Amino acid sequence: MDAVQGGQAFTVTRDGHRIGELVPLRRRRFVPRSEFAAMSRGAPELSLDAFRADQDATADQELSDPYDR
Repeated sequence: MDAVQGGQAFTVTRDGHRIGELVPLRRRRFVPRSEFAAMSRGAPELSLDAFRADQDATADQELSDPYDR
């Protein structure tokens, strides 16, 4: 487990056959701005009108008093 925590991966076998892998979890909490920008360049363009229409179609937009019975 110390080796996995240190970044090493292992292949698990049974009778010489691969049955799984033991790999470290990748837990990054911070993505550098340059990496985020690079990932975002390939994202599809978003239509704000279509986004708002989807929100209106699925969310209750009525303001009501929760104590009014």
